Amino acid sequence: MQIKSAEFTMSNSDVAKCPKNPLPEYAFIGRSNVGKSSLINMLMQRKSLAKTSGRPGKTQLINHFTINKNWFLVDLPGYGYARVSKSAKKVFQKFITQYFEKRQQLVLAFVLVDCRHEPQPIDLEFMQYLGESGVPFSIIFTKADKLKPNALKRNIEAYEKKMLETWEEMPSHFVSSSSNSTGRDELLNYIEQINNEMNMEETI
Repeated sequence: MQIKSAEFTMSNSDVAKCPKNPLPEYAFIGRSNVGKSSLINMLMQRKSLAKTSGRPGKTQLINHFTINKNWFLVDLPGYGYARVSKSAKKVFQKFITQYFEKRQQLVLAFVLVDCRHEPQPIDLEFMQYLGESGVPFSIIFTKADKLKPNALKRNIEAYEKKMLETWEEMPSHFVSSSSNSTGRDELLNYIEQINNEMNMEETI
C-alpha cells in the first residue's frame, strides 16, 4: 500500500461523536511509552502526524486520521500509565472500552508491545479483554532495533509461549522499528489485504 494522503480528522473522548463515515477503522493502542506515535508517523511517513512525547500518557483522546480517503487510522490513549490521576485513568478506560464495544466501523485493533520486555500482565489482560469482547486484534512488537536478532527472536518466542497458555493460537503479529521502518510494508500490506477482502465481500 502506498500512502497518498494522511489527514487529521478529529479528536474527542465521546464515542458517539466519532466520524459517522462508514470507512473501515484500524485502532492502535498499547501501554504508555510503547512508541505508538512514532510507529504511526513511521507508517504514514510523516514527522508529526501523531504527536510524540517523552512524557508517557500524552495521547488522551480518540484521534481519527483519514488515510488515502478510504480508511481510518485511530490513535487511542495508552493504558496503564501510573502518573495519570486515578480520575483521568477511569475516564480513559471508560471511553476506551466504549470505543471497542460500540464502534461498529472497527475492523481490527493493533496492540503494541515493547519487544524488550517479558510479557506484562497489563498487556495480557488487555488482550484477554479484547478476546472476550470479540474484538479482532493483532500484536505489533515495537522497538525491534533495540535488540539483537537472536534476543528479539527469543523474546517473541517467550511471548508466544505465554500467550498459548490461554489462547488456542498466537494472534497474527508483526515486528516493527520506527527508527528504521522495519515492519512498515508488512503492516500496510496487511491492512490493504483486509480492505480488499472486505470490498470483495461487499460486491458479492
